[in-house]
Amino acid sequence: MCGIIGATSSCSDVVPLLIRGLQRLEYRGYDSVGVAVVSGGLVTVRKGAGELEVVRRRLAIDGMSGTTGIGHTRWATHGPPNDVNAHPHTDCTGTVAIVHNGVIRNYASLREELIAKGHRIRSETDTELVAHLIEEGLGEGRDFVEALARALMRVEGTYAFAILNSREPDRVYFAKNRSPLLVGVGDKVKVVASDLPAMLEAAKDVIFLEDGEFGYVTPTEVAIYRLTKDGYAKLSDAEVASRVRRVNLTPEAASKGGYPHFMVKEIYEQPQAVRDTYEGNIDDPALAKVSSALAGASKVIVVAAGTSYHAGLVFSYLLARRAGLLPHAIISSEAPYLMNAVEEGDLVVAVSQSGETYDTLEAVRMAKDLGAIVVGVTNVLGSALDRISDLKLYTRAGPEIGVAATKTFLSQVMLLELLSIRAGVDSGRLKPSEAKELLDALREVPQLLTYTLEASDPVATALSKSVAGGSMYVLGRGLGSAIAREGALKVKEIAYLHAEAYPAGESKHGPIALVERGFPVFIAATSDAREVAGNAVEMAARGARVYVVKPADLSLDLEAKETITRIDMPPSSGTLELEPFILTPVFQLFAYRFAVGKGYNPDKPRNLAKTVTVE
Repeated sequence: MCGIIGATSSCSDVVPLLIRGLQRLEYRGYDSVGVAVVSGGLVTVRKGAGELEVVRRRLAIDGMSGTTGIGHTRWATHGPPNDVNAHPHTDCTGTVAIVHNGVIRNYASLREELIAKGHRIRSETDTELVAHLIEEGLGEGRDFVEALARALMRVEGTYAFAILNSREPDRVYFAKNRSPLLVGVGDKVKVVASDLPAMLEAAKDVIFLEDGEFGYVTPTEVAIYRLTKDGYAKLSDAEVASRVRRVNLTPEAASKGGYPHFMVKEIYEQPQAVRDTYEGNIDDPALAKVSSALAGASKVIVVAAGTSYHAGLVFSYLLARRAGLLPHAIISSEAPYLMNAVEEGDLVVAVSQSGETYDTLEAVRMAKDLGAIVVGVTNVLGSALDRISDLKLYTRAGPEIGVAATKTFLSQVMLLELLSIRAGVDSGRLKPSEAKELLDALREVPQLLTYTLEASDPVATALSKSVAGGSMYVLGRGLGSAIAREGALKVKEIAYLHAEAYPAGESKHGPIALVERGFPVFIAATSDAREVAGNAVEMAARGARVYVVKPADLSLDLEAKETITRIDMPPSSGTLELEPFILTPVFQLFAYRFAVGKGYNPDKPRNLAKTVTVE
């Protein structure tokens, strides 16, 4: 996730507007920043690695001037955060400058093609390639609209672009596909941005662009085109005018997308986050390299902490099921006590959202000293884990402001599920046709998550008002056990309720002694472990208030008891890989709604930090 802004004005310098817009977008990315303006028939670019205020002073961005410009604050997805990879990017001639939010899936093949044609590719980003594709069209004598349309037809993946063209100094071009992009309509200024906060100072009237739309703005005009099977078509002025909406939000409120807290905003960003993870990894050669390393490893060890450990448990379970590999999932802080078992040729999969988690890094360093190969799974390019790992995979979920991990958890699950499927094929245990079915199912997860969120929030709100007591159990079997652990963690860290998670089959080995009348028990029921129904009945027989969270099409043999409540989420059609996405959100939202109801701040839970960098 990155923040982009473009502006063109008939009467004033837009650089101050760009800077203020970037300040309000910095929560979307903060590893590098850049600005480009058209002035005197030339495109001038200043960009660099670092936070906005540091780069702003270092490069004297305030000293730039122009009535048309674009800006970008980056969260790296291709190429580490450095001055060269910072946006904007230009073509070979310096005519075109572009900023981008999203992931280009087919960047590897496009890069090879453009290099073969003689283009000078300066950065490691996927974004720069689009500038060169537009350059190709302009070099063939096409106008900019047609050159842009033809470039978009070559691109696979997600994008929101803002583009300058030195030949048309009063225009900012734009394009959108599955990444947010809006047009702000002011009297003498027009703005293009990835989020509302960046534009509300200049324009309260907004056009929300649809996927497949592109076009340009001038100080007095908005032109929108739509890609079609045969090319593209222009929307009429009346169609464009009918799309204008008035937005009554302050920039501060808009930075949370109109939500009261970042946590709930990020919960609702999960469809986009997992889409970016899927699109950014499904064709990534790195996935094949890691799968090959899994097949050749003597042992596979997964190290992670907190929420990332729960994602590692999901991975371990599915890797055993799909590829016949039995990995050892270890909590990072416990790993040093087990390192005597690590040998040369073992593979360590280290999962960390930030890539800076102290315990995980210590485990990785010890494993490397013993000759293990390390696969780093992180959300942050250039992080310590990224730098130290032998092989790297990136979730590409974008920055997460709330302390509690939500969208980053399901993004980790998505990436690790893709890896487990690839490993299943490479091991010969999963037929290519079976893998295709699973990958096709995962492609639909963003839409499935949207339905799940719609179904979960009313249930979570009601539960937050009815669940009483200071303790509860969250149980599951099989994959449901890992989901239960993550659900319980959210309840503990945000709602401040004691929620104990464990495999449901362990109930009779001690924990059931705590169950009494009215004791809340949540069960994450998955299609691989229908016997969890028996555990629900056992709990209900001791007076517990049991809530069974399950896919709607999962048939369970549950007695018709008043103390057992079925919570049906969207169906999974028996596809186990979909069930973490179906069952997790209700726990996230329950924790959030309970916390808000008690007056707690869900974005800053007590005693916790976003990244644990101490022992």
